[in-house]
Amino acid sequence: MSEGAGQAHEDDVDAVTRAVLTASRVLVAVSARSLAAIEGTVTLPQFRLLVVLSAHGGAKLVTVAELLGVNPSTALRMVDRLIAAGHVRREVNPHNRRETILQLTGEGRRIVEEVTARRHAEIAEIVARMPAPRRAELVAALTAFACAAGEPAAQAVEADPYPLGWAPPGAP
Repeated sequence: MSEGAGQAHEDDVDAVTRAVLTASRVLVAVSARSLAAIEGTVTLPQFRLLVVLSAHGGAKLVTVAELLGVNPSTALRMVDRLIAAGHVRREVNPHNRRETILQLTGEGRRIVEEVTARRHAEIAEIVARMPAPRRAELVAALTAFACAAGEPAAQAVEADPYPLGWAPPGAP
């Protein structure tokens, strides 16, 4: 590779990196607004925990901690706060009475659905303001970006069991 080609590649990677960072600021702002719109306060890490439980229909604490990439003690503190707020409950595992399973309450499920719907609507409004040919380019670019990161492709909203992309390892 010539020196000029190497410089062009570095410039390209830097330009794309800056564009992705800029877009991520937009997405973080959308996420923050969607969380701020719900009653009470649920932090982003707590919301991620709710999404994990929504995707699993319930899970053991150690599984939740693994999926979130946190220590079990950190997950336990989040779970305790979410239980106190009425968003999560502990249940005895019917298949192994020595285990406890964490489940979303109706309120926890409502929060996941409401925040996800708000996020979807706001992103759809932004995308709708883009010219159609640029939207197609964006789909291709973001799909390639997600693939490079090892993230599974998102499904249509109605069919997506992992509405925010936090799928468990090994999920389709």
